[in-house]
Amino acid sequence: MFDLERWQEIFDTIRKNKLRTFLTGVSVASGIFILVILLGFGQGMRNGIAREFEQDASTSVWVWPGTTTKEYKGLNPGRRIQLRNENFDTWTALNGERIEYNSARNFVNGVSVTYGNEALVYGVQGVHPDFQFIDNAKMSEGRFLNYSDHVNTAKVIVIGNKIKKDVFAHLDSPIGEYVDISGIPFKIVGVFKEMREREEEQMYIPITTVQRVFNGGDRISNMAFTLPPVEDFDQAVTQAVAFKEELRGYLSQAHTIHPEDESAMQVWSALEEAKRYYSLTGNIKLFFWFVGICTIIAGVVGVSNIMLIVVRERTREIGIRKALGARPWSIVGMILHEAVFITAFSGFFGLILSMALLEVVGPNIEVDYVLNPSVDLRVALTTVFVLILAGTLAGFFPAWRAANIQVINALRDE
Repeated sequence: MFDLERWQEIFDTIRKNKLRTFLTGVSVASGIFILVILLGFGQGMRNGIAREFEQDASTSVWVWPGTTTKEYKGLNPGRRIQLRNENFDTWTALNGERIEYNSARNFVNGVSVTYGNEALVYGVQGVHPDFQFIDNAKMSEGRFLNYSDHVNTAKVIVIGNKIKKDVFAHLDSPIGEYVDISGIPFKIVGVFKEMREREEEQMYIPITTVQRVFNGGDRISNMAFTLPPVEDFDQAVTQAVAFKEELRGYLSQAHTIHPEDESAMQVWSALEEAKRYYSLTGNIKLFFWFVGICTIIAGVVGVSNIMLIVVRERTREIGIRKALGARPWSIVGMILHEAVFITAFSGFFGLILSMALLEVVGPNIEVDYVLNPSVDLRVALTTVFVLILAGTLAGFFPAWRAANIQVINALRDE
């Protein structure tokens, strides 16, 4: 039942000891506040890392050549490895069922790009049609390169949205306009968007056109593949690692590279890298929990100490109550009510303050690998209720001590 007199006693005690109660409340509220903020940033890091990997297909595997660092089969180190169409075609043919999308890529260097009298300083790359899905390029206008463009070595080009804004702002749409690459006109057939603006500073043309028109021969700069999605994350990582190692083994054999010479042929798996980052964020989150819980424990200890002081100050009053017939559990309840009230009020205040801060500031944070810090409300509320339980236990022992004070000793207390 609601005991009005009991609540009046609690508020009278708080009014008489404003500073002490305030400092105790601050220690409890700060524990919840720090824990929620830390957990929010832990989730923000996880969101940020997920966004980084969403820029490319989550199951993508990339390979690019380097320079040998080990002698192998009579060949000296220092050889520059060059990928060829044959490598891409052979591996694709051998693993057709294991591959979802595939594309080779060629960087076009030493060319001039112009639109009318304006020189453009954007990168030009030759790719296969599947590159759109590997790079997660979203079409905002027109289309991406297609199979017909690839087979016919078409002189068509797809530009990034930033290029459209920088160069073609005076037009409703750049589709149908021509861009000259070393004097050769390429028709714009599409505009794509990326998650990051700097990724939109690229132009894509068919790789067959690059190799034939710009003397690329059968050389390619790198290759990318995506694997069919698998629901189980660990199984997907296992498949990606196996695919990666087999690809490295094939290319090492094709180019006579030492099996342990990773510098000569570098293979990168998005899933494997994602697992490494997620493991790191998991460890960071555990550390945040440890720091937050330690802070909460410090607040609970503060509550316990304050209750001990309260019992000491009210020893004579407690003796009088017992002499008048007060039961031990009524003495315990009197002390516990104050402990629970201070803990609950401070805990919910810290929770509301921290959640409001994350709600207001979180969406505006623009930091690499941190995106929209947030906390599950259920987790936060559970933490507060656990704190209240801990505060109750912290107040119980001083209350039990008060209930067991001998009446004669309490009345003699000065």
